[in-house]
Amino acid sequence: MRPLKIITRDAMTGPVLEIIGDLDYSNATELRELITALALQPGQRLVLDLAGMEFCDSSGITALIAARHHAHAAQADMALTAVPSHILRVLSIVGLDQIFSLCPDDDTGTTTRS
Repeated sequence: MRPLKIITRDAMTGPVLEIIGDLDYSNATELRELITALALQPGQRLVLDLAGMEFCDSSGITALIAARHHAHAAQADMALTAVPSHILRVLSIVGLDQIFSLCPDDDTGTTTRS
């Protein structure tokens, strides 16, 4: 198990959270609490940069869905960027690649909206 590390920064489009390590049952609550504390403004985009994510279980997926709900409740957008292929495969299997905006890299995620 690799510990979860979340790095938060601001971009012109809104907050960017870099998710590094394992997002699983033991720490998904940490991400959920951090996201629900974000004060998103209408029209902003919450970006979750997953380039450093190594593992994601069902609790982690639930945290990603909660992030999307939080963004949409604030009339903001949300995107996942730099999703590793093994994480993208899981998202595709469960159909979440159809509901998340996916961007190849952080630069794309903070400059475009889909």
